Amino acid sequence: MKKSLTIFFSIIFMTHFFMLQAQHISQNTKNKTIQEISKNSTISKEIIQRGVTQVASLWNAQDGSENDFYEFCVANFSKTTEEKEQLFNRLATHFETIIGHNNRITINLLRPVHVVGYDPMPIDELFATYDVSAHFSDDMFANKIAFIVALNFPYFTLKEKEDNGKNWSDLHWGYVRLGDYFYSRVPANLQQNIAAATGNADSYIANYNIPMWLIADNNNNRYWTRGTKLISHWGLRDEIKAAYSDAKDGLMKQHLIYGVMKAIIDQSIPTEILEENEDYLWKPISNKAYLHDVVEIGTTPEPNTRYQHLLNIFKAISATDECYTGNSTYISRRFEGELEMRLADVEQLFISLMTAPQVKQVAEIITKRLGRKLQPFDIWYDGFKSRSSIDQEQLNADVYAKYPNVAAFQADLPNILIKLGFAPEKAHDICQYIQVDPSVGAGHAWGAEMKTDKSMLRTRFVNGMDYKGYNIGIHEFGHNVEQTISLHDVPNYFMKGVPNTAFTEALAFTFQQKDLDLLGYENTNELVNYLNTLDAFWGTIEIMGVSLVDIRVWQWMYQNPNADAAELKSAVINIAKEVWNQYFAPVFGIKDQTILAIYSHMISSSLYLSAYPIGLIIDFQIGNYLEGKNLGDEVCRMYAMGRLTPKLWMERAVGNQINTAELLASTQTAIERVQEAMKSAKKTKK
Repeated sequence: MKKSLTIFFSIIFMTHFFMLQAQHISQNTKNKTIQEISKNSTISKEIIQRGVTQVASLWNAQDGSENDFYEFCVANFSKTTEEKEQLFNRLATHFETIIGHNNRITINLLRPVHVVGYDPMPIDELFATYDVSAHFSDDMFANKIAFIVALNFPYFTLKEKEDNGKNWSDLHWGYVRLGDYFYSRVPANLQQNIAAATGNADSYIANYNIPMWLIADNNNNRYWTRGTKLISHWGLRDEIKAAYSDAKDGLMKQHLIYGVMKAIIDQSIPTEILEENEDYLWKPISNKAYLHDVVEIGTTPEPNTRYQHLLNIFKAISATDECYTGNSTYISRRFEGELEMRLADVEQLFISLMTAPQVKQVAEIITKRLGRKLQPFDIWYDGFKSRSSIDQEQLNADVYAKYPNVAAFQADLPNILIKLGFAPEKAHDICQYIQVDPSVGAGHAWGAEMKTDKSMLRTRFVNGMDYKGYNIGIHEFGHNVEQTISLHDVPNYFMKGVPNTAFTEALAFTFQQKDLDLLGYENTNELVNYLNTLDAFWGTIEIMGVSLVDIRVWQWMYQNPNADAAELKSAVINIAKEVWNQYFAPVFGIKDQTILAIYSHMISSSLYLSAYPIGLIIDFQIGNYLEGKNLGDEVCRMYAMGRLTPKLWMERAVGNQINTAELLASTQTAIERVQEAMKSAKKTKK
């Protein structure tokens, strides 16, 4: 998962709606101001009108009188294109300094809770919730820099960007992206509240590890060695995936882990187990606990902590709604502002795939390959991948041998890029800006925000790197490569980044899918490409279901703003069941499952999950486009375009819009080829 200076950029990306202010700048004053500026300006009158109007909407009584407003605008409007470009370049330099160093401060303050090797101290959690950028917007308005930006680089709506963006130069796009910065005024104290709630939730999730050696089946059989911990949800999910290659104990392990997941979701998980009390044995399938493996005893369930964190984030974020026109919700700001995709379009994209007939066809193939009825945890079926047939212990041993420590993985990053098709010089250039750290949590990538800084690659190292840590590490490396290219190679600083988080997830998925190739595992299966397509399709369906739960939970919280944690828990469980029953039960033949509510992102990364399925669709389209092309060259070209709108980025990158048609067509072909192979194999056996 990509991490960034979360709160700061939520300010930037959510500032797409005028703040409700006591308007005291009259129309006469605005007209007078526009007329005076126009006298000696070569800038279009439309831009002058837009800039003056926007500043007027943001100008409060404490900012000055109407005459102060008039004099400020006349004095600070750049009247020629040369003056405007000079101002833009100076702002780019100073913003990179401020944003870049604030980002570095935040990274350093979070190291004790994000990186292995620090003795935990209570003060660490306080620093983790401190938002160094909380006062940035307030300060910029107080010293009137924000007004200068809004005056000269006014905001353009998503529709305007989509309708006109294809005709804009890189410089004009930079102007437009600078115009996204100051379009509302959210007080610093409210931003700090969001940072505190998010920081607390992030710490809770990063340290949510399940001691698997204290878990047994109903016959007292244990399957994990002492000291084995799996973080929720990532480690638990990946253990389910790994278990498909374990013919002996795999299915039982999957049932046990699913029992753990259900207990996390409904908060019945014993706190004694979370505290690693060695006197307890927990049987998650029956959800019973035993003292010294013999005497059944009562336990203390987790007190809805999971949902209290989500509720705290909702309350902190929704408290800023009144700062936006029409009391817009975070949901609308997240999709139309951050993702620059309309929620209705995103939902339709998801539903078009989840209701396609190919879902049942792929499910039937999985059922035949497993030789049993599907279980809820088979949403993570991993048998299409090459690694599903590889002994996991051998795979872990190979990774341990190659990457015994952080330094070994760090040193090999340029070689990984060269194997992927990057020119050696470019590979080394990119990797000098990436630093590997051992992660406390599952792992993440945290991008730099100034060219003199490094992006952080965090993944798990436990006495070296195992396959799970490697697989996550390659995914996060994809993020880091995007973060580096889209900072250093874009036309200007304000175009840094990608259209939205789905586009960085797309590259991360592209890297992750090549993890075994990078280790030197060759796949001679002639069906490998078709199996990979089925795997991509099945994985996309799964995360779309999770994303719909995430969206509907936020919609429910807005409809029930006074709910407590217990009521929210009940709602999440019901919503998860509803989405399951609507889209998955007809395929799996099992109703009322809660598994779609397990994702940790729902708790600590507000409405982030939709970026994953969108990213998977984009990844598939990019993959199709890359066939026969050099991956390194194309990645460098695509991600150097900068933060255009999603539609325009895709048009320039692959010549098409974001769509599910390509994935559905390829999936249908893959279904037919795999079914033919299965029939042929059955005849051969006879």
